[in-house]
This record gives sequence, C-alpha cells and structure tokens, in this order.
Amino acid sequence: MNIETALKEAMTVDGAIGIALVDYESGMSLGTLGGGPSLDLELAAAGNTEVVRSKMRTLASLAMDDTIEDILITLGKQYHLIRPLSSSSGSLFLYLALDRSRSNLALARHSLKRIENGLEI
Repeated sequence: MNIETALKEAMTVDGAIGIALVDYESGMSLGTLGGGPSLDLELAAAGNTEVVRSKMRTLASLAMDDTIEDILITLGKQYHLIRPLSSSSGSLFLYLALDRSRSNLALARHSLKRIENGLEI
C-alpha cells in the first residue's frame, strides 16, 4: 500500500486522533492525517524525532545489538505510539496519537505493525 492508503488505514484504529509518517533524520513529515486544534501533527512529529534519535543513540552507546519495535508515550488523555519502520533502516517512523478513553493499545500496536508490513516506500 502507498503512504496515503496507510495513513487512512491507521485512522480507522479505534481512538485514532492523528497519524504521521516521519523521517527522523530530517524531522520532516512525509504525510499526515487527522490532528486538529488539540494536536498539531507537524509539530508533534518533528518533536518526536528527538525521542527516536535519543533512543537510537542510547542503544548505540550501550552497544545493544537490537532494534526498536515501538515507543509508547502515555499521557493522561492520550497514547502516542511511535513505530520505526524496519524496511527503511530505521530512518522513517509511524507516529500515531490515540484518545486513551476510546482506544485499545494492544490492538493499535498490532494494527501499526500490519500497516508497516503492507507499506511500500
């Protein structure tokens, strides 16, 4: 599936507020869908590049021979799920913001993994 289709599919996840495909090396979004007055997806995506970069540096510093499957940020009212794409050698990630009261975190993680596997970049 292409980027647009992947983003649309991610927005069907229960509780989805917004989704972005982000290049963590540049901080630029390759595509966004959703968001709104309560969530500036472009700003959030750019800010989360620092989270991904920091974790990548930490893994390198610890000489851990492993990869990040996903990163979860839990807020009072939202979940923010970051999933680096293995097919992009880690330079791209999906960023999904969820309404905590309307989402199932396990299903959201499963959905992002399925979307990642079907995404062709």
